[in-house]
Amino acid sequence: MEPFSLKKEEYFVIKKWADRFPNIMAGFTTKNGGFSRNQYETLNAGLHVNDSYEAVSQNRQHVADLLGFSIENWVGAEQTHDVNIKKVTENDKGKGALVYEDSFSGTDGFFTYSKDVLMTLCYADCVPLYFLHEKTGAIGIAHAGWKGTVGGIGRNMAELFAGEGIDLREVQAVIGPSICGNCYIVDDRVISKVQKILEDVDIKPYNQISDNQFQLDLKELNRKILLNAGIPHENIIMTDFCTSCHADYFFSHRRDRGNTGRMMSFIGWKEEAGN
Repeated sequence: MEPFSLKKEEYFVIKKWADRFPNIMAGFTTKNGGFSRNQYETLNAGLHVNDSYEAVSQNRQHVADLLGFSIENWVGAEQTHDVNIKKVTENDKGKGALVYEDSFSGTDGFFTYSKDVLMTLCYADCVPLYFLHEKTGAIGIAHAGWKGTVGGIGRNMAELFAGEGIDLREVQAVIGPSICGNCYIVDDRVISKVQKILEDVDIKPYNQISDNQFQLDLKELNRKILLNAGIPHENIIMTDFCTSCHADYFFSHRRDRGNTGRMMSFIGWKEEAGN
C-alpha cells in the first residue's frame, strides 16, 4: 500500500504514522498551492534557488499554517550531498527556517528526541528518508542523493539510532518520493561506487541500457542499505511516487533540466495539548 497520502494539494503525509501517532507530523510537500512564479511555480520551498525570497518565505509560512507547526520551530540545512547528520534540540528552533545563511552548514540529516521541533530538508529528485522509534520518540530525516546514498547516510542514521541504545529491530523507516529507476540514468562512474557497497547483494538495483548508461533505482538502493544496516524489511515502507514521472505533484531536477523548485520533507512531534 502506498505510504504517502495527499492531505491537501500542498502536501502528503505518511498515512500509517499519522493514523498511529496523532502528534507526529511527517510528510512531503508538493509543487502546488504556493506563491512562486515561472519555473518555481508555485510551492517552491527552496531558499537556495534563484526564486524571490518573498515568494519562498510566503510558501514556507503557508505550509507552517497548514501543518499547524510554527515556522519559528522549524530547522533547515545547507545540504551538500554529504553524509553528515546533526542532533537537534529545542535550542535550535528557527535555524534555517526563513534565512538560508542561518541553516545548519554541511548537513544532510537530522535526528532528535525533542518535541515541537520540525526538521525539514529540500529535494528535487533525491531520496527523502524518514525514521521513527516509538518507545523513545526518536525521529530522524535524511536527504540521500546518489552521493549521500553511496556515502552511507542511511547507514549512518541507523548507526546513530543504535548508538543511542535503540534496537534497530524496533526502528521504522519510510522511503519517500524521488526519481524512479526508469527516469534516473547514470554512468559507470556512479555504478562502480554502487557496486562497492552491494558486493553481497544478488539482485542489483540497476540495469544497463547501453554502453556506459545505466538505470539506477535510488529508492531500492536505499532500501537495501537500510536492510544491511539492521532495520528489518517489514519495518521499511517505500513509495511508488516518482518526482520525474508525477509532474502534476513534483518538481524534478532531471525532468526540468536543473531549473526548478524544491519540495520539502518534514518530520516533528507536536506538543501534546495542554503541555
